[in-house]
Amino acid sequence: MSGPLEGVRIIDVTTVLMGPYATQILADQGADVVKVEPPGGDNVRGIGPCRHPDMGGIFLHANRGKRSIVLDLKQPEGRQALLQLAATADVLVYNVRPQAMARLGLGYEEVAAANPDILYVGVYGFDQRGPYAAKAAYDDLIQGAVGIPFLSMQAGGETPRYAPSAIADRVVGISAAQAITAGLYHRARTGRGQAIDVPMFETMAQLVLGDHLGGSSFDPPLGPPGYPRILNPDRRPYATRDGHICVLIYSDKQWASFFALIGRPEVYRDDPRFRDIGTRTRHIREIYRLVAEVLATRTTDYWLQALEDADIPAMPMNSLDDLLRDPHLQAIGFFEAVDHPTEGRLRTMAMAAQWSRTPPGKPRPAPRLGQHSVEILKEAGYGDAHIAALLRQRVTAANDTNEPSPS
Repeated sequence: MSGPLEGVRIIDVTTVLMGPYATQILADQGADVVKVEPPGGDNVRGIGPCRHPDMGGIFLHANRGKRSIVLDLKQPEGRQALLQLAATADVLVYNVRPQAMARLGLGYEEVAAANPDILYVGVYGFDQRGPYAAKAAYDDLIQGAVGIPFLSMQAGGETPRYAPSAIADRVVGISAAQAITAGLYHRARTGRGQAIDVPMFETMAQLVLGDHLGGSSFDPPLGPPGYPRILNPDRRPYATRDGHICVLIYSDKQWASFFALIGRPEVYRDDPRFRDIGTRTRHIREIYRLVAEVLATRTTDYWLQALEDADIPAMPMNSLDDLLRDPHLQAIGFFEAVDHPTEGRLRTMAMAAQWSRTPPGKPRPAPRLGQHSVEILKEAGYGDAHIAALLRQRVTAANDTNEPSPS
C-alpha cells in the first residue's frame, strides 16, 4: 500500500457500514487495515446482489483495501490474539457499545496495557455521559432522533421520511476517519496514545443544528429554530417544460443576472424582497414560487445553457443511471473497472481527494472472509503449530485460496 497513511496499521473490529466506511477511507489513503471478523463474517457481506455468497456490493465497496482475519473474540484465545495484534498496531477501531467491549475484556485499559501508544477509537451511538449511553443505535434511529424525518415533513413532505441514504453512518464514518488522523497527528507530536470516542447522535445533532439552530442560537432566543430556505417546501428541483432542473440563485449578482436573463431587470431593482439575503430569506417561499413559474416555461436543455451563460449555478436532476453515465465522472476516470480474484469484473469508484506528493496506489480488492487469517497471525508472531490449533478450535478460520467463498 502507498499513500499519505503508508505505514499506519489499523485493527478494524467494526461491522456493517459506519465503522467499515471510516476504515475504508483510511485504507484508501494507504493504511494497512486488518479487518477482524466473527466466524459468521460481517453481516453486510450478504446485502445486495452477489456473484458468490458473502460478497455483496456494499461490502465490496466499504471494505476494499483491507485484509480479513477471523477471530472468535468470545473465546480466550481469540481475545488474546486480538491483544497481540493490537500490540503491533497504531489504531484499534470498534463500533459496538463500549459495554460490549468491556464484557469481552477489550476495554481501553486492557488494550492500552498491550500497547500504551495505541489510539483506541469507539464509533457508536451515544455519548457515554448521558442517559442514552447503553442504547443501541442504527442509521434510521439516529436520523429520527436528530429530526431528519420531522424536517422532511416541515419541508413539505406528506409523511416523515428518512434520507434515502445511510447518511448517519456515512457522515459519522467520515468524522471518525478525521478523528483518527487528528489522533495520529497528536501522537506524532507527543508520542502519546489515547482513547477517542465518536458518538453518532451528537455528531449528527451538530450536523443538523448547524443549519437549523437559527434563532435558538441566542439566549434568550431571537426566533424559532429552522433555516427557512432549506425548509421551504418549494426548495426542490424545478419543473421545466420537459423535465426538472436544479438551480440555486443565491448571491446579489446571481439574482440580478437571473432577472436580466428573463427580461425583467426591474424586479430585482425595485422589489424590496430582493434587497439583500436577509429580505430574500424572509420571503423565500414566494420567491421560489416565482422562479418555479418562470422555469416551467422552457425546456431543461434551454435553461441549462442559458443559466450557464448567465453564470447562475444549475445542474440536471440525475437518476442513478444518469450518474453512472455522467460525462464529468467519465472524463476524470471516477469509475474504474477492476478484476477481483473471485468476483470477476467490478465497477469501483476512485478516491475523490488527490495528493500531489503522496498519491495512494490502487487498493487491494475487498477480502473474502478469513482470507488473510494465517498471514496476519504469522505477522503477530504465531507459529504454524499454534495457528493450526486455533483453526481446530475454531478460534479462527482461513480462506486463503483464489476460489469463491463457500456458501
